[in-house]
Amino acid sequence: MVSAMPETTPPNPAESGLEVRTHFVRSRNVLVARADFSELFVDYYLHLAAQKIRPAPEHDALFKRALAAFVLHAASRPWDEMTAWTVNFQEPLVNLFLTGDNGTGAVTGRVFDENVKELPENLFYADVVRGQQPKRRSTVSFESADPLAAVEKFYLQSEQRTGRYFQLGEEEFALVTEHPDADLAWLRALTAEQVRRLEETETVVPMERRIARWHCGCNQARMMEVLAPAMREDPDELFGSEAVIEIRCPRCGARHAITREALEAFVSEVK
Repeated sequence: MVSAMPETTPPNPAESGLEVRTHFVRSRNVLVARADFSELFVDYYLHLAAQKIRPAPEHDALFKRALAAFVLHAASRPWDEMTAWTVNFQEPLVNLFLTGDNGTGAVTGRVFDENVKELPENLFYADVVRGQQPKRRSTVSFESADPLAAVEKFYLQSEQRTGRYFQLGEEEFALVTEHPDADLAWLRALTAEQVRRLEETETVVPMERRIARWHCGCNQARMMEVLAPAMREDPDELFGSEAVIEIRCPRCGARHAITREALEAFVSEVK
């Protein structure tokens, strides 16, 4: 049982963005994270338009649900944690990548629909870095074609506790996670309608307010770091007869034009 406590909001550089509220249901010992994702989805689509990225409609629908799942999960985790997910689907054959930093509220990601490996099953990969601790990786197989169900499987197998997602509106989602001494029978039978009305039926204690914003932070220097090894090995193979090549950020898909002259100068400076 957790006693009532005021909302806490540790310093966060993200001043504006999607607001995620977490609450503790005292009589049930579960944590609820809930948000309307309209604002974040708009930022995601503005990014796609700016970068001329046009994912297939079915891939786009999967990514939006995965993005909602990721942000709610992150809002339920410690402030000093960075997380990256790769969700591999075999039907349709696509990888969804998401990453975020709880310290800044930044979240980004992209759809990979080319050169995706055909595997015997769908796989969910979670990489987590907390503070100065070494990176931890979890790998979970799943059967569903829904990212929310994939993450629920991750909670059961890797987190070894129950986590359930609910779509409460067109772009509103909630995550309810098990804490010590949780009422598991109640949690497993919970419905979306009950989640909508929790404050009317349960003792709900406000916990935290988190801000999430679509932000990658990629720039020319970071892209040149990616290209530097290939430049040192064989610059002619990298550039061919071109003076400029284009590289997409592996995190968000943003386009960056890199000149041979600039990359040569970068490589010579970092030797």
